[in-house]
Amino acid sequence: MANFGEKYELPAKPKSSFFNRSFTMHTKPMEPPAKPRLHNPSLDRGGSMKEYNSIDSSMPSGFSIKGKVKKLRDLFESSKSSSRSSRESPTQLSSKLKPTKSFGTSNGSSSLIRLPGTEDRIVVYLTSLHGIRRTYEDCYAVKMIFKGFRVWVDERDISMHLAYRKELQSVLCSEKPVSLPQVFIRGKYIGGADVIRQLFETGELAKILSGYPKMPLGFSCDFCGDARFMPCTNCSGSKKVFDEDEEELKRCLECNENGLIRCPHCCL
Repeated sequence: MANFGEKYELPAKPKSSFFNRSFTMHTKPMEPPAKPRLHNPSLDRGGSMKEYNSIDSSMPSGFSIKGKVKKLRDLFESSKSSSRSSRESPTQLSSKLKPTKSFGTSNGSSSLIRLPGTEDRIVVYLTSLHGIRRTYEDCYAVKMIFKGFRVWVDERDISMHLAYRKELQSVLCSEKPVSLPQVFIRGKYIGGADVIRQLFETGELAKILSGYPKMPLGFSCDFCGDARFMPCTNCSGSKKVFDEDEEELKRCLECNENGLIRCPHCCL
């Protein structure tokens, strides 16, 4: 038996290698694998030069990029010259522009169209209705041009009087509706809004109207308000009158289909 007085020593346990720093392995985090770099031929200068060389070699003889650039340059220079021509004065443009053709006639035959009984005045067929915006704007523009010269104009509004429409169609020998406005000066047919604008811009209209007397500045008819029409004084615009002999209503013969008459104070 062992002596109890002696110290009994237990066998030493082997030291764990888990806590031993000398044996601890320090691992690095795994990096993702690098993506393979794709070859971009557009970024390769050498490749781009090769491509241009291949394009030139594949093109037919006589074609070159320099020639294409030259064509583009000529195209832009031509557009600049056209923009410069648009800045020219109206007199320079009018000399280059071809004369506008009149309605349904050529320049030679339009001079043969006459409006009888109007050799001493300016007659303008127009409309005061706003139904068609372009037509109303053209009529208003022509009206303002003549008003600027302060000359008396015989305005014949076809929307106020149906007989004016038929009269204009018969003079122009047209069965279809005629575009408005239409201008006659001294009985001679001149044309529409485009012709009057062109004559006004070139100064020819001032020469044509030089012999007409001037109206007072700011003149306006107090009876019709420059409408050139007023209600019929015989039927008060009702278009009907009472016949005492037959004791019945009859159609008034002094007014038109709208119960209007030409203003006797401002119309010739």
